[in-house]
Amino acid sequence: MTCWRALIVVLTLLLTACAGHRPLPAAPVSAATWQQVDGQILQASSDAREQARVFARGSMDHWRVRVYQQTEEVFIPWFDSYWTQEWLSMRVSWYTLSSGQDKTESARRLEAYLQEQYHNRVLAPVAVDIEPNAIAVQATDFYVQLLGAQLAAIGQQHQLPANQYAQHLQGIVVLGTATLQQITHTQPPTQVPDYAALVQRLHAGDQAAPAGLAEVAKATNSKLQGQMSSRGAGGFAAAVAGKIVGPLISLGMAGVRAIIHAGERPDSEALLRKSLGTAFDQAWLKVLSDPNGGVMAGVYRLADSLEVQLAARTVSQRLDKASSWAQEDFWQHGATLASGSNHGL
Repeated sequence: MTCWRALIVVLTLLLTACAGHRPLPAAPVSAATWQQVDGQILQASSDAREQARVFARGSMDHWRVRVYQQTEEVFIPWFDSYWTQEWLSMRVSWYTLSSGQDKTESARRLEAYLQEQYHNRVLAPVAVDIEPNAIAVQATDFYVQLLGAQLAAIGQQHQLPANQYAQHLQGIVVLGTATLQQITHTQPPTQVPDYAALVQRLHAGDQAAPAGLAEVAKATNSKLQGQMSSRGAGGFAAAVAGKIVGPLISLGMAGVRAIIHAGERPDSEALLRKSLGTAFDQAWLKVLSDPNGGVMAGVYRLADSLEVQLAARTVSQRLDKASSWAQEDFWQHGATLASGSNHGL
């Protein structure tokens, strides 16, 4: 019985000791290790930026192909059809009468109308599938996703204690008040208010609309003005105002003009393709490369801020190290002088 009581006492003491035992805190990570970690974070950001750029470029190529396809299949046939040209003649006649002596006003108003039609017939339908503002958001999310994966790999490589690594990342502010820890460890990252605001700005950015219809509108306006002179601008004006009860265009005259229009169509289509193609390529390149309003704007905003933060931290670490070395040299030099003085005495 006594043995059993002794055994129970021993077990009780062991259980009490185990219950009160707490794991020792992890040793602090050295400054040299953090400096190496920061260098790897910079490299990870650079790699993620490049991969996001490749993604954005591929998406923009797809958008360009879709816009060209929609332009060729929808806008050019609409614009160069006989009845569209007749309708544009009516509009030009109205523009001319309402603009008075300003000879360029009708061309400007025609250009605005054609830009509206181009947006409705080309850009808006393509945007259902893909458009630059959505690409900008996707590229930014892709950058954050890639960077987060690389941060996890860096932590595992150096076997960094989770709490110390999180605190380190929390000290790197990359967007407003949002830190690197918050943006890369919050799912989805739009739960971070500053990141959500960035995504909202990207979504609401200016639409990429190539302003390539000015030359087309000017040429079309000149052609239609000439037709108006031959047909009689008064007849068009009366038709627009609703003062003519009978049909303005007889079937015979319509057939003649349709034949003339068919002969002019290849040249007008070539002009339209050239003007739209040149302007669209310029708009496409601007949207791809503009660091402030292009598809990489969000990525640049985060990556540049991160690089500035880590560069400043690296400089601070170097200054601290140089100061430490200077103090060490000072005390060693002072000790040497004191030793020599004592020896002389």
